[in-house]
Amino acid sequence: MNFLRNTFAVIIGLAVAALIITLGIRLNSSWITYEDFTPFKRWETLLKSVEHKPYFFVALLISSGIAATVGGVVTAIVVKYAKVAYAILIGFILLFIAMLDIIIFPYHPTFYKILIFLTFFPFSWIGGKIIEVIYERKKKRTKKI
Repeated sequence: MNFLRNTFAVIIGLAVAALIITLGIRLNSSWITYEDFTPFKRWETLLKSVEHKPYFFVALLISSGIAATVGGVVTAIVVKYAKVAYAILIGFILLFIAMLDIIIFPYHPTFYKILIFLTFFPFSWIGGKIIEVIYERKKKRTKKI
């Protein structure tokens, strides 16, 4: 039963992270000029159009960090044991997807390629640690009573 719960937690964490990244990309209406909500259907066209606009990639890095943190928090809430480990798994999966994106579409600036490594793991770890600290404090409070 834990396997299903943990798998569900990872899927929910990734879905939340994808939603936050999508909202971060849609932040500026001049970046996306079509009607679809998700930019991933026309990702290559989008990257070509913003290739010389570094603010898009800064916003993408910031939304990726927030998404990794919130995705890690959501995953850590749902899993029963090893909360930080599953939150880091979210960061690993997001980093793997980002690396595929960089390899398949060569339109990313160098600073994005470097900083993406420094974004997903630390922020997903922070998300897991937030929940671990909250649960430890809650556990200490219940022991005192």
